[in-house]
Amino acid sequence: MRFRYGEWDGSEFPTLEEPGFFDGLMDLILAYGDRATDALERLNLTPEQRAALQKLFDEGLLEKTGVRWRLTPRAINRMQRRALMEVFSRLCQGGRDGHETTQPGIGGERTDGTRPYEYGDPVSELEPATTLRNAVARGGPGLPIRIRERDFEVYRSESQADCSTVLLLDLSGSMYRDGRYLHAKKCAMAMHALIRQRFPRDSIDIVGFYSAAVAIPEHKLPLAMPKPVTMYDPVIRLRVPLARADAAPQHFTNLHLGLIQARRILRKRGGSNRQIFIVTDGEPTAHVQGDYLYLIYPPDPSTTAATLHEAYAAAGDGIRIATFALIDDYFQMDWVGFVDRLTRLTKGVAFYCHGGDLSSCVMESFLSGRRQKAFLA
Repeated sequence: MRFRYGEWDGSEFPTLEEPGFFDGLMDLILAYGDRATDALERLNLTPEQRAALQKLFDEGLLEKTGVRWRLTPRAINRMQRRALMEVFSRLCQGGRDGHETTQPGIGGERTDGTRPYEYGDPVSELEPATTLRNAVARGGPGLPIRIRERDFEVYRSESQADCSTVLLLDLSGSMYRDGRYLHAKKCAMAMHALIRQRFPRDSIDIVGFYSAAVAIPEHKLPLAMPKPVTMYDPVIRLRVPLARADAAPQHFTNLHLGLIQARRILRKRGGSNRQIFIVTDGEPTAHVQGDYLYLIYPPDPSTTAATLHEAYAAAGDGIRIATFALIDDYFQMDWVGFVDRLTRLTKGVAFYCHGGDLSSCVMESFLSGRRQKAFLA
């Protein structure tokens, strides 16, 4: 550890009050989204809190556009790191690193032994001693030693698998219950931080699905909120033109359209391994057919069939599907049956977990699944 000494300028030493203020503010924004940023000007803050807010502005963590406060990329990165630290504080020590596969390749750590050079291998991986030995064995001990391409040997190394992930995040009205959407957002932010820090060759995209489905940019994720429930009829059957989907009730669960969006994204991303993580708390209640959006409650077999058909097509593309079913208010046996059917049909995996355990569960699956990717066909 290195120390740097300087003359004390007489200022007070920093305390935990300001970081605590920032963390509390970030929790408020995660819990209430845009409403929290809109309320910042109207909050009855103490002079100390106002000074702390101004300091966050001066340090580039908050910015003002007109009369509204907005998070900066620096603030979002800090929120992601904090979410990641919360997750890993709950993971057991000695957890899987989840970086290498069981197949030899390039880009990983060197292992024992060498192998013949193949076109495309980096020259930096040439092993000089074995290469010279091959040249001498072929041409004899005399000088000069003439090295041919067939003499080249390179270090063996472990293969590093890159992975493209789409996290499908349920934003239907039921996600308001028990604050489960807050846990889901923290999970998604932690995934962003993990991949950026430890797996830079990977990609992650977030898609929120409700009555429709939309990709959520990284900078908008902290403000994403479930859609409020606007209809309470015991039986609902609506058919809405897709062109007018924004005018329809938004609180339904359109996993079908979410899977369609995820497949489109993964086609563009490529990657040697592709996977979809689904975070949801109930059966699908919406699907797309032709040019129409169908909103149906209670859940209907037509919606189930459309969703399972799209999931099966994704599995046929070689995409691994993992479903994280939130069971904080575990009472819908039909929903559990749907998750089981989805898992069997796609030969995927399912996890039944509470909101507070979601991040740890997703991280464990992401990290451990990477070690098994060499076995995926």
